Amino acid sequence: EWIRPQRVDLNVGAVAVISMHTSPLVQPGTGDSGGMNVYVRELSASLAQAGVDVRVYVRRWRRGLPDRVPVEPGFEVVHIDAGPVDLLKEDLPTVVGQFADGVAADLAEHPVQALHANYWLSAVAAHDLKHRLGLPLVATFHTLARVKAEAGDAEPLARAAAEATVIGCCDAICASNPVEVDQLVDHYRADPDRIEMVPSGVDHAFFSPGDRSGARAAVGLDDGPTLLFVGRIQPLKGLTVAVEALAQLADRNARLVVVGGPSGADGPAELRRVQSLVSDLGLDDRVRFVQPQPHHMLSTWYRAADVVVVPSRSESFGLVALEAAACGVPVVAAAVGGLRTLVDDGVTGFLVDGREPADFAAAIDAILSDPQRGAAIGVEAATASRRYSWATTAGRLRRLYADLSVRTPVACP
Repeated sequence: EWIRPQRVDLNVGAVAVISMHTSPLVQPGTGDSGGMNVYVRELSASLAQAGVDVRVYVRRWRRGLPDRVPVEPGFEVVHIDAGPVDLLKEDLPTVVGQFADGVAADLAEHPVQALHANYWLSAVAAHDLKHRLGLPLVATFHTLARVKAEAGDAEPLARAAAEATVIGCCDAICASNPVEVDQLVDHYRADPDRIEMVPSGVDHAFFSPGDRSGARAAVGLDDGPTLLFVGRIQPLKGLTVAVEALAQLADRNARLVVVGGPSGADGPAELRRVQSLVSDLGLDDRVRFVQPQPHHMLSTWYRAADVVVVPSRSESFGLVALEAAACGVPVVAAAVGGLRTLVDDGVTGFLVDGREPADFAAAIDAILSDPQRGAAIGVEAATASRRYSWATTAGRLRRLYADLSVRTPVACP
């Protein structure tokens, strides 16, 4: 029988995790669900196992959803009505106030000790709640508008302004790596004393090295050289770069497996663009599209690959790169954001500067042409991944929540 751990050293009560636009109950890789869903779900579960009561507040996104969903002891998801269930993500800013009202009503009956917002929409709602309820506010932004704009993915000016306002009033801002710390300071003038380095984790029980041939048999692949792209299909993720790199590889037997679906307003058009590119390059028999998979099943797809390609234009952390490394698979990634700290160039994989497919192809060829080197890189990658665990992440946040509970909340400048 599961026994709840006793709180013996830190006085941490309940915490409200605000995840307005996406639910930890939704499968990653569908719609707007991705690494943030994994982050919220895995972190909430680990916090609960560490003795912190976690309540995740999500906008009701489908009719018929129960008001409260117990996930495991100490971890539940609460659905809040805010606008039509089928409201597009781009229109969610219009219902942030309504969402905050619903969360406030529930918190009046079920008090918490702290607020932890995820993504900018949740941060705006939680900022409102902080001032209504006098609670400390922790925020994890996952992506930042001004950083995305630098990479060519423009966001509304209102988003950047809202992020700046919330950052100025946060009691703590979580950054996953030193690169994100610098981005918060340089782009938003965040107070470095209020930035907490809290990397994401990986579940090593699922994501661990295994037999490549067995994994390929399990997912219906033969023994040919295999590249893997995992993620939502949207311009930000750079799938077209992976396709063009495939066309330039020395090994013409190599194939690319794409696990994920279109995401966001540009997703369907991006999928059509990728499919047209595949046909134009004569790669129809070398690219396989696979529907989004349950998160734990991704480990089999990772193990089936010789190389995992992460050509994103920007990444605050890069969970796919970490999960691949944990499975002992070399990663070839864009030298952007958190990927620069996750991938040790030449040791656990390769980092590629710029967006040239030929440069990605050269790095991939270096692995495919030398299986012994690829195997050695995979071993180093798996070893390096052991530094990351959800239990460690939860422990850091538990201490942070306890610390904030005895401080005077930061006031808006």
